[in-house]
Amino acid sequence: MNRLKDASSPYLLQHRDNPVHWWEWGPEAQAEAMRLDRPILISIGYAACHWCHVMAHESFEDPGVAAVMNELFVNIKVDREERPDVDHVYMTALHLLGEQGGWPLTMFLTPKGEPFWGGTYFPKEPRFGRPGFVQVLREIARIYRVEPERVAKNTAALRQHLAKTATGDGGAFTREDLDHLGEKLAAIIDPQNGGLQGAPKFPNPPILEYLLRHARRTGDALSRELFLLTLERMALGGIHDHLGGGFARYAVDERWLVPHFEKMLYDNVQLLELYALAFAETGRPLFRAAAEGIVTWLQREMTMPGGAYAASLDADSEGEEGRFYIWRLAEIIEVLGDEDGAFFAEAYDITGEGNWEETNIPNRLLSGEVTPEAEGRLAGMRQKLLDRRATRIRPGLDDKILADWNGLMIAALVRAAPLLDHPEWIALARQAYRFIAESMTRDGQLGHSWRGGALIFPGFALDHAAMMRAALSLYEATGDEACLRDAITWRDVLLDAFLVEETGVLAMTACEADPLVVRPQPTHDDAVPNANGVFAEALVRLAQITGAEKDHARAEKMLAHLTGIASAAPLGHTSILNALDLHLRGLSILVTGNKADTLHEAALRLPYLDRSTRWLREGEILDTDHPARALASSSAEPQALICAGMRCSLPVHDPAALVTQAREMLSSR
Repeated sequence: MNRLKDASSPYLLQHRDNPVHWWEWGPEAQAEAMRLDRPILISIGYAACHWCHVMAHESFEDPGVAAVMNELFVNIKVDREERPDVDHVYMTALHLLGEQGGWPLTMFLTPKGEPFWGGTYFPKEPRFGRPGFVQVLREIARIYRVEPERVAKNTAALRQHLAKTATGDGGAFTREDLDHLGEKLAAIIDPQNGGLQGAPKFPNPPILEYLLRHARRTGDALSRELFLLTLERMALGGIHDHLGGGFARYAVDERWLVPHFEKMLYDNVQLLELYALAFAETGRPLFRAAAEGIVTWLQREMTMPGGAYAASLDADSEGEEGRFYIWRLAEIIEVLGDEDGAFFAEAYDITGEGNWEETNIPNRLLSGEVTPEAEGRLAGMRQKLLDRRATRIRPGLDDKILADWNGLMIAALVRAAPLLDHPEWIALARQAYRFIAESMTRDGQLGHSWRGGALIFPGFALDHAAMMRAALSLYEATGDEACLRDAITWRDVLLDAFLVEETGVLAMTACEADPLVVRPQPTHDDAVPNANGVFAEALVRLAQITGAEKDHARAEKMLAHLTGIASAAPLGHTSILNALDLHLRGLSILVTGNKADTLHEAALRLPYLDRSTRWLREGEILDTDHPARALASSSAEPQALICAGMRCSLPVHDPAALVTQAREMLSSR
């Protein structure tokens, strides 16, 4: 019996009609495996995953293959976005087996959930020297049945390695270490196309943020150029949806031309911040348009009832990857007419032969930026083509709401708003924040995934860390004391329910969560920044806002431990090192007075890489440890005080003076 019909995950629901007797992850499935003494086959994927669909069509929808699966295994289907903890444990096990990771993840477990072998996509029929899926199934079942010592040896070795956690033995990470790493990073960026060299090409936002922080900290022109080059080539490339806005997950080539067409909320979250920063650095319309396009896409296609944001859009439609997004020249001419069609085709690399598999991915890698007049003309054409595209069969929308990805988006909207003069984006952020705080919270603790009233609870470390950072961003922008209280509540949940005293790092799962084979405690960044890095930044920002000695001490203790871990593999831990940069260089800007709107706005327009901001309203009291306490209480007139560590400037009273003073203090940091 297939048990997925009542699942909340759109990915699991895609498999509810399979002839496979799927179970959801949970103790019931393991109990069934124990009762039958059968190994477990766990298949992990996500709704927007192209190769997950391929394997489903080839094997899971095939009655013959399903019969073998049902006879030999207890079969569990997992949405990796709904259960990132389960995915992390078994993906790590696959890497320990010497296999390259990816999805669908296909792992074989003992009835106790211990992994002993696995892979990713298996073709239904043997090809290219690889066995077919049914052959794999029969051989794994045979090994489990007649070679138990081999299975036990594998499970013991994997369990030992899975139980290992990173330690902070790498020593203190100094400013000199940050600078040296920045130089090394600049040396491995592709000088023609940007991004890390080679293909496929992923945006890697925490690494790009590190590159910009290095440039701002050291004045290194090359790092700045490489940061801007990467964002330029992505914005011009086919990875960018030039008609509808937003970016695909990655490019399969080194030029950013051919995307893997799925569009994930988490990628666009991080790119929104980076494009806002790039615009603040340069004023280039290309960067403004890329950022605004992300928010336009967010509002048009990803906003759910209640104001929070859906998880992803599928790569496939009508059974083909990318079909929704590609164009033939004849259709361009049909929609735009001969003259405009030719003009658009030249600008966007549209040809009769095609630039990808005899069709076309719109891009401007060849034409580059155009004049404002030409851009205005192209804008009308893009709208006509977008209207035509809207008549096509759309890719599937994974409409579950994830607290961590929404938390990252809330902060991105708030941070980008003042840099791009879009104050209305803060209202979008507040809507999403309200939904998460009201619908996904129980007794101060967050759930992870919400869909149709069903909540996956308790949430994970990144849910709380991302929402803590989102709350602080909203507090900086709005002065809403409730947001500051929420941030402190989620901080305390992280310290009480997620921090592992023995290792000094956050576990992915809460201490009261259902146990896994091991309790995962990763520290490295993946497609999203790691919870430890996000938490470290939030702790630093909270300390800069409150000025409280205990908050500074907590942030410094966490950073000291995490940077010791990061020093062993720094490029995998740039979110932690970005938090360290904020700690070492970040300014704390305190605005006082009830009519200090212009000063507050000027503070928010300073890039968030360099500052934290607080607007002290009438009746509010600074912590006794705050370095500006005496100066802040000395005047009722609007003023701003800029602090670097325990040293504060004299009060400034106009926006221009605030910006000048901040720049002078940053240059001395």
